[in-house]
Amino acid sequence: MPHPRIDVSKAAQELIDEIRAVHGPLMFHQSGGCCDGSSPMCFARGDFKVGASDVWLGAIHGCDFFMSADQFDYWQHTHLTLDVSDGRGASFSLEIPYGKRFVIKSRLFTEEESNDLAPLKRGDEWQN
Repeated sequence: MPHPRIDVSKAAQELIDEIRAVHGPLMFHQSGGCCDGSSPMCFARGDFKVGASDVWLGAIHGCDFFMSADQFDYWQHTHLTLDVSDGRGASFSLEIPYGKRFVIKSRLFTEEESNDLAPLKRGDEWQN
């Protein structure tokens, strides 16, 4: 089985469950823009349109996770974990009312992991 590019912490799973109970199926996108644009953003599935400039990294706790291709160029050698911290999220991310914000933690892939990574898909190859 290929090594996943992204995982999710227990705390993030619990917050996802709370948000999903209100908003239904969810998705994540990390754009790499300025300010909070480089933070993972949580949306109701389909509320954010992905395209050819986005990369699907995998699914975490039943949620698809996308990243802009430009941002992925910087993160392609790292294993990512979606986690949560106290504080107010920004922009339109759905965790804002919960007093939490989603964050990404990273570490470099081991050589063994790098040789067996899960496949990527471009956003325009993905069906919501």
